[in-house]
Amino acid sequence: MNDRTLPPEALDEWSSVLRDRFGLDAEQVPIALVLDLARDVAHDVARPAAPLSAFVAGLVAGRAGGSPEDTAAALAEVVALADAWAEGRAPHSGGGGV
Repeated sequence: MNDRTLPPEALDEWSSVLRDRFGLDAEQVPIALVLDLARDVAHDVARPAAPLSAFVAGLVAGRAGGSPEDTAAALAEVVALADAWAEGRAPHSGGGGV
């Protein structure tokens, strides 16, 4: 482990700091789903696409209402898009969006 690697308990602590600072409940910060998104996008698209995709998923979830269900749906949609991208089924541009 290096200075840039967090053990799981440190990630929980960091998440707690973020939630406290921004007034969020634990259910509003689905760590496992976000990590799954990052893994899948990094694997299926490219590593640098992972943080960008997580950011976009957060924006989408917020625009949809910001509930835990909205967040899970946005994360799942990005993961599905990354999967489609890897299989050559996703558009490579478009600008339209949902």
